Amino acid sequence: MDDDALRAELRAWLDAHVVGEYAAAGAEGGPGSEHLFVEARRRWEYELASGGWTCVGWPVEYGGRGLSLQQQVVFHEEYVRSGAPTRVNVIGETLLGPTLIAFGTDEQKAAFLPGIVSGRELWCQGYSEPDAGSDLANVKTSAVLDGAEWRVTGQKVWTSLALEADWCFVLCRTEAGSQRHRGLSYLLVPMHQPGIEIRPIVQLTGTSEFNEVFFDGARAPAENVVGGLGNGWKVAMATLGFERGISTLSVQLSFQREIDALIACARANGKVRDAVVRDRIAHMWSGLQIMRWIALRGLAGHEAGAPGPEASVAKLFWSNWHRDMGNLRVDVAGADALVADAAPYELSAVQRAFLFSRSDTIYGGSAEIQRNILGERVLGLPAEPKA
Repeated sequence: MDDDALRAELRAWLDAHVVGEYAAAGAEGGPGSEHLFVEARRRWEYELASGGWTCVGWPVEYGGRGLSLQQQVVFHEEYVRSGAPTRVNVIGETLLGPTLIAFGTDEQKAAFLPGIVSGRELWCQGYSEPDAGSDLANVKTSAVLDGAEWRVTGQKVWTSLALEADWCFVLCRTEAGSQRHRGLSYLLVPMHQPGIEIRPIVQLTGTSEFNEVFFDGARAPAENVVGGLGNGWKVAMATLGFERGISTLSVQLSFQREIDALIACARANGKVRDAVVRDRIAHMWSGLQIMRWIALRGLAGHEAGAPGPEASVAKLFWSNWHRDMGNLRVDVAGADALVADAAPYELSAVQRAFLFSRSDTIYGGSAEIQRNILGERVLGLPAEPKA
């Protein structure tokens, strides 16, 4: 199927199915509004799966459509255009699934991939810890083999969607006394069991996309190590590579909705007549176009192999752009951005965007870390002194 035929088929399907509760959900459910339309968005995953529109970039033999990267770009462009609900299965579909396809055993693929394709099973990521955020190799969570099961003990933090997830892929230390990158394994752990406690972290928005997860002897089958015992660092880095792939572009494409809302607000309240405001809007619009080309260039490198440190350019650019976008939306809204719409006095979309975008330059690799990566690995500058 060529790109135009794919676009026509997908557009027709989305126009016919983004109706009722799915149209009402719209773009809600993203950062800062993840508490909205949760059940409708879960049902939407089943709707997508019934039409064969989940995991479109996966090989056909694993339940996908085998779309090329260019065709996946088409998919995400049309998905955003349609106003379809924000996905709840992104972590499983774009991170864990490709990792299993690359490193998993045949048995692991058969056990876990169908649940992701169908939308039945949701995943979360167990990487960061209180002392292992940007310095991920400092992981202390441990797993000890006890007969036919691993027993996992430790703490993870900033775990997105942990409350909704059925499974977690956990980077843990399986070799006692090991340090840094050695002795780590990539373990698939069921979330609904004794020995796991989830504590929501309340954000500036008053919602809790992020969570702390405590493992106290939680169990996972011995065969749930992906990529071999002790190879966790290699597998975990590959997962981060997939995170910098097509899923990044889909997030950035959704920013077009924010630009459209910004322009509509400026026209409605007359701010568009202010030359300074028009200049700032033009600057943001130009930044969005630059962002898209950076992402597409990165995808070209991704197709040739794992993305290199240049991927940090995209993260640094879009996170700063989106923070500035949050500032501009508040400035354009004016006094309306300072008050709630009505009871029960939930935040408006503008207020949520402003508050949550404060975190964009921190999560997924802070801006400071991205600059270090670019300075040291791209520009060849001396490494930052270690404390």
